[in-house]
Amino acid sequence: MRTHYCGQVTESLIGQTIELCGWVHRRRDHGGVIFVDLRDREGRVQIVFHPENVAAFSVGESLRNEFVIKIVGLVRHRPEGTVNPDLFTGAVEVLVQEVTLLNRADPVPFRIDEHQEVSEDVRLRYRYIDLRRPEMAQRIAFRAKVTRTMRHYLEEHGFYDVETPILTKSTPEGARDYLVPSRVHPGEFYALPQSPQIFKQLLMVAGIDRYYQLARCFRDEDLRADRQPEFTQLDLEMSFIEEKDIQQIVEGLTRKLFAELLNVTLPDPFPHMTYAEAMRRFGVDKPDLRNPLELVDIGDIVQNVEFKVFSDAAKDSRCRVAALPVPGGDKLSRKMIDDYGTFVTIYGAKGLAYIKVNDRSAGKEGLQSPILKFLPDDVVENILVRCNAKTGDVIFFGADTAKVVNEALGALRLKVGEDLGIVDGGWRPLWVVDFPMFERESLTGRWQSTHHPFTAPSINDPEELLKDPGQALSRAYDLVLNGSEIGGGSIRINNIALQNTVFKLLGFTEEQAHAQFGHLITGLRMGAPPHGGLAFGLDRVVMMMTGATSIRDVIAFPKTQSAQCPLTQAPSVVDTQQLIDLGIRINKPAPQKTE
Repeated sequence: MRTHYCGQVTESLIGQTIELCGWVHRRRDHGGVIFVDLRDREGRVQIVFHPENVAAFSVGESLRNEFVIKIVGLVRHRPEGTVNPDLFTGAVEVLVQEVTLLNRADPVPFRIDEHQEVSEDVRLRYRYIDLRRPEMAQRIAFRAKVTRTMRHYLEEHGFYDVETPILTKSTPEGARDYLVPSRVHPGEFYALPQSPQIFKQLLMVAGIDRYYQLARCFRDEDLRADRQPEFTQLDLEMSFIEEKDIQQIVEGLTRKLFAELLNVTLPDPFPHMTYAEAMRRFGVDKPDLRNPLELVDIGDIVQNVEFKVFSDAAKDSRCRVAALPVPGGDKLSRKMIDDYGTFVTIYGAKGLAYIKVNDRSAGKEGLQSPILKFLPDDVVENILVRCNAKTGDVIFFGADTAKVVNEALGALRLKVGEDLGIVDGGWRPLWVVDFPMFERESLTGRWQSTHHPFTAPSINDPEELLKDPGQALSRAYDLVLNGSEIGGGSIRINNIALQNTVFKLLGFTEEQAHAQFGHLITGLRMGAPPHGGLAFGLDRVVMMMTGATSIRDVIAFPKTQSAQCPLTQAPSVVDTQQLIDLGIRINKPAPQKTE
């Protein structure tokens, strides 16, 4: 029906007769000549209706926004003084010779030809309209370029694209599964995969050697602002490799994406940082290196002070006392500092102590703080020296469990950096490595995997691992970009004795392990090669590269924050007969009584 897309009409086509199809983006009637911006997925071009062409002009008069039309017309230069330099096609226009009205459109719920504040619920309810907006169409197109680049790169490096099952077995991987009842096996259920983890390991056992997949994954998680119940990840696995081999592949892929699609050169190689260093310096295991602020430990300095908030925490091995020096912090108003005190309570902190350095040369007299009276002069001086404090600085303090201090000061670091405008631009990738293999579950005290139970420990001897699991490091690695984790993976366990030991430490009996993971355990006994892999968060990467503020803006048909689809009204009730066929009875919880 067409010879060109609207966004492809440029001066190279001057004098040619072309055919275009699209939507009426905007219509303007200027003294008997009608101008229409015609839009399709590639962009817009101005088309012109002259009254001399009576048939075409008559149709032009009836056009309204979002009508669908086809035109045949002559490409010509725009008149002098009417060129639009902000439009790719802005130097030309198309004189309409023939026009066909393909379809009318009811008034749309929000305008596409101009900026309009629209609630997300409305945008998602009419997502097909929302996707017509140029910025949304560009994000979907950009996502397609990302996936195409990923496929080309990996296939050039010997990877096979292999699909793994969507209907699979329910296994505990940290989040709840979405369950699918089986009609032909009453009372039994499939689960939608949280990841293709076990299948891709079995593909390595099968000798596939290099696997990738743009995998749809499903997690029935509690509601979070920037998570989706279904999402896409680039999943890959390799055999006969070590950590550096996977990291080189992923770095090369990431550099290629940024170079080809954003014209950005990322470092080669990416820097590495241990988990322990990241937590010590930044309070998080995904630090944003664009922010120059860092945490400083002062527990040894304040261990014997009378100020119990500091000294009690300093003497407790589960706690931490840390400072966050802020150069130039005197730009922060008293109200902002008070607000920061409220802000850290979100993370469990009981308050926020601080010292303002009004005059470093004046010693303690040049300081301002409500806690100075509790600290000896030598302690204060040692804190200032360790924090490299200068006139005009502010130092914030955290003293509590290590978890509370890290989360509170880690979040405060980001907030202060943004408020002071000291966060650099650009892109700062980082590998975070040497994670703890296990961590204690807070309520039961049982060991749980920091990543997943198939991650290999740095200790390859089962007996050694049993002696002190809390000190074991894992062979896991996370790829962090500007403070967001965009990928994570590990070397996997391929030794059955070591895998059984990990299951044992996690509290699985032999029978439970076989019931949940018998297909993997059997596979590991059949000659499993050394292997490892990584999952790359496609939605998050595209969000960051396009500058979108939510992953929902780079997914064609996302769910809301409450895991609902306003477009289809899913989830929804189903026909009673369907439930009977499945042998399912709905037992709704009783409504909560209100006092």
